[in-house]
Amino acid sequence: MNRRRFVSAATAALALPQSATSQPTPVKLGIDLFSLRSQNWSPLQYLDYCAKQQAKVVHFSEVRFIGGLEPANLKSVRRRAEELGIEIEIGMKSICPTSKMFDAKEGTADEQLARMIDSAVLVGSKIVRAVLGSSDDRKPGPLSRHMEAMSQVLRRARSKAMDAGIRIAIENHAGDMQSHQLKTLIEESGRDFVGACLDSGNPLWTLEDPLVALDTLSPYVLTSHVRDSAVWRVPQGAAVAWVRMGEGDVHIDEYVRRYAALCPGRALSMETIVTGPRVFAYRDPSFWDAYRDVPAWEFERFTEIAERGSPRPAPARAPDRAAAQRQEREDLEACLAYTKKLLGI
Repeated sequence: MNRRRFVSAATAALALPQSATSQPTPVKLGIDLFSLRSQNWSPLQYLDYCAKQQAKVVHFSEVRFIGGLEPANLKSVRRRAEELGIEIEIGMKSICPTSKMFDAKEGTADEQLARMIDSAVLVGSKIVRAVLGSSDDRKPGPLSRHMEAMSQVLRRARSKAMDAGIRIAIENHAGDMQSHQLKTLIEESGRDFVGACLDSGNPLWTLEDPLVALDTLSPYVLTSHVRDSAVWRVPQGAAVAWVRMGEGDVHIDEYVRRYAALCPGRALSMETIVTGPRVFAYRDPSFWDAYRDVPAWEFERFTEIAERGSPRPAPARAPDRAAAQRQEREDLEACLAYTKKLLGI
């Protein structure tokens, strides 16, 4: 059976009601705590909330969510997660020393990554999620210089990561790398200990169809973030907004089912972010100074999504902090309910 027929068959099987399939959907539904970024809870409060939502994985995507890397704190978080039957994943921001996002106040990239590997061991995480940067690193380019700087950091960390049994999951993050670039970074750094944290919303910030990113990176996926998106035409080019699951136009149902088929046993963690439109003014020639590495065929896929999309209003601004926190929880819970129904779990 060739790959295309395999994917079609697997997708069709996952589309059936759960009772019609012989095996449960091979996905661990999780929560990326960036979905709850305004709650200001303790790590134990995050875990208790996620347990009530029946999450199997809790993704502490930034150090602030886990409350610090002190060994006593990490061991406390691990104990509570084990009591709740929750798998922990931990993450950090940029480990690329040339990125605008990199925070040198926290030490060198090598020191920061080493500290996170040690922390992963203590807290019981099998991975450390990290990023290169954001779309800000595309200009001035080329992005490849940042990729090489980051790859050097990763290669120097190989022995420590391998000895600890920890793998580094690099995210396609905030408009930095397209999927083919992240694939190159993984292979050049060492596929035996580096893989992908696949985000379904971020490809659109690089003018890439999320389904292309999934097909490219599925063999490398260690974990993931999922959210829906809307794309539509505007006079300057196209607008992208992140929306609740089921409210976009990027075929998120197909994406989720295909992810379950192609990445069995990996976490599918909800990263709910509801935003107003971000405009990609590709009709302006200067726009392309930052996107000359985008293949024409991938841009064509992106414009096809925009053609079928329709404008979305910006979400209403919450009147106060409490309302914003409540809205954040409601958005996440709606997305979880939608995805559970979609996958029959």
